[in-house]
Amino acid sequence: MRSPPPPASADGARSASQETLMLDYVRRLERHRQDRKAVHIHLSGLLAQNRRDHHLRIATTTFDPLVKLMQAQVFVLANADLMVIYKAQAQDEIEASVSKLRFLFSDDPLISEEHLSPQAVFNTWYSLDREYDLLLTLAQKMVQAESARRSVSVEAAATERARMQKSHGTPFTPELLIRVEAALGQADLANLLRRQAVCAMVGKTAPQPVFHELFVSIADLRQTLFPSVNLNSSPWLFQQLTETLDRRVLSMLNKHDDRTLEGDISINLNVSTILGPEFLVFDDNIKAGMRGTIVLELQKVDIFADLGAYLFARDFAHDRGYRICVDGLSYAQLSVVDRERLGADLIKLVWDPALTEEKDNRTDALRRIGVTRIILCRCDNPASVEFGHSVGITLFQGHHIESLLQGDPRKRLRSRPRP
Repeated sequence: MRSPPPPASADGARSASQETLMLDYVRRLERHRQDRKAVHIHLSGLLAQNRRDHHLRIATTTFDPLVKLMQAQVFVLANADLMVIYKAQAQDEIEASVSKLRFLFSDDPLISEEHLSPQAVFNTWYSLDREYDLLLTLAQKMVQAESARRSVSVEAAATERARMQKSHGTPFTPELLIRVEAALGQADLANLLRRQAVCAMVGKTAPQPVFHELFVSIADLRQTLFPSVNLNSSPWLFQQLTETLDRRVLSMLNKHDDRTLEGDISINLNVSTILGPEFLVFDDNIKAGMRGTIVLELQKVDIFADLGAYLFARDFAHDRGYRICVDGLSYAQLSVVDRERLGADLIKLVWDPALTEEKDNRTDALRRIGVTRIILCRCDNPASVEFGHSVGITLFQGHHIESLLQGDPRKRLRSRPRP
């Protein structure tokens, strides 16, 4: 973007619009109008494919030699038009530059049909000694139009922010994170801790719980602490929040009178949490024989954010007897996440109805990975189980599995949350 002198460089003020800068420049030329001229190049009249950013850059730089010699000033207007105000002595060079632009856009109807239509005007010339008032009025109208456009844009942006805030909640900010973390320090998370069974299902047999995933319901947490805040609006702040949740959950599980750890379980943790002091305290407080019954679930994003840290945490966890599960993988991600090279014991594949497409190819791919190490999660309907069985998967998790458990009184007693 170019601005009028002083200075004469292209690094002028960014806060004011080019229309405002042009109007100011025209006003300052009132006493020097005799040797000044202007040309308005109507690039806004070109077809859309001819006024892309690179076209506009080429058009603007055509006048650079004259700008550097202080012979001309170029204003790039909001509608993509160019207004070039120059000294009369540079008339030949300006006409040559305009001719270059005409040649550049010669296939555009604005130029090719100019002789057929009075409205097809590529450029308009002004001689300031005779038409100064006309150019001044034009500049004033451009400022008014741009001001109105900005007002509409600001109002539209405010309306959109209000709509997004109403539908999704207040954006998650660092200041809100501090408040949420402070509230977590006082909150009783026991009421927010949920259990969901991972079950073995073979053929027509009823689901048999293998272990239960323990997790804090983010939806319930938000509703309890800050119902108006959209905790998912900032992935990195949310990641930091989950690390705080990890510490609080481990602290809660460290209580000797807590019976939540009875039975085989899995816990959602961050890699940094496994390497932190809270996990060491947790590890010291549980019985050695229980470690083999605990699965540590890690998110793929967390793993690949610092692969070295993950490998260190994995080795430490395996040495202590824990199992590792890579959580939340889509089918498309299975090709880039090598379970064996990561040294993970299990992976969770997210159920998607699209998995049933090209099932033969998907079956071969899943079997190469090892279907006995796959948990098909987020199973919300019978179709998910049918697909899993068709490819050899036997471990399932989701609302549909929970509903099947609730239908069997014996399973209901095993899977209900502990006090």
